[in-house]
Amino acid sequence: MAETRRKLTTIFSADVQDYSRLMRADEEGTLATLKRYRDAMTRLIEAHGGRVINTWGDGLIADFPSVVEALRAAIDVQSELAGYNAKTMDGVPMQFRIGINLGDVITEEDDIYGDGVNVAARLQASAPAGGIVISNTVYDQVRNKVAVGFEFLGQLEVKNIDGGVPSYSVRIGTADDVAGGSERQGEWGRPAGQPAQPAPPVATTTRLAGLTSRLLGTLAVVGAGLAALNLLTWQGTFWAAWPILGLAVLAALRWVRADTRIDPAIGTLAVTGLTFVAINALSWRGVFWAVWPLLAIAVAAGIRWVTRQRDGARR
Repeated sequence: MAETRRKLTTIFSADVQDYSRLMRADEEGTLATLKRYRDAMTRLIEAHGGRVINTWGDGLIADFPSVVEALRAAIDVQSELAGYNAKTMDGVPMQFRIGINLGDVITEEDDIYGDGVNVAARLQASAPAGGIVISNTVYDQVRNKVAVGFEFLGQLEVKNIDGGVPSYSVRIGTADDVAGGSERQGEWGRPAGQPAQPAPPVATTTRLAGLTSRLLGTLAVVGAGLAALNLLTWQGTFWAAWPILGLAVLAALRWVRADTRIDPAIGTLAVTGLTFVAINALSWRGVFWAVWPLLAIAVAAGIRWVTRQRDGARR
């Protein structure tokens, strides 16, 4: 039996949103549009050093030696296809969903197999029409190298992968952003001959930030109300400290989830450690017992940090 060959690569998976509906409405027109859009996608993938591996139905799989170029190719694809859709005479757009994952795969002739490919396909299925969703392994490599924003989507459930895969949505701007992209190619560090890029959107995750701000405000109001109730019914004990602590923990965990600059695992460990310190302080009996769980948390956070650094250096 021939030895199995493997490689670490960036997998790019694309699929058409509502393809069956488009085919029911106009088979010949849909196939013609699919061919034109797929040709454009292939051209842009190859321009970024990628390789189309397989096409089936309305789907496409490609791989890239560079994670950054894979994301740039995806942004170029969505930008160019958005331009095509804006000029569609019948007003029926064909929009692709794109998922990108960095993983170890099995190679056989010109095809690739394995969980890395399955994860990319699952990310693609979770993307909105015209959107891009990436795994945490991709995010770790591109977050400071590509001028786009990211929104943490949480753990994406994937078959045969315990705990799921942390995923991020790529904020690539609106159609107006795309129209002005050719004036900002220098920000992407590529020669003028390369395909035009979309205008970089604001890097903050506006929608999630708004939800977080409202939640934090609500928790602050509830906490203030509990404190006022405790003072108005004062009997010598500040019992409101405990529910306020619970509200503070919820607020901190929400903030950690909303801020994509913070590793979710390390952020959660930090909140847990501060919670132990607060409990120790509120129930003080002359012993700082929180030092022991803090030590365990510090070790876990250190392991997480070292692992992230090692994985980043390896890739």
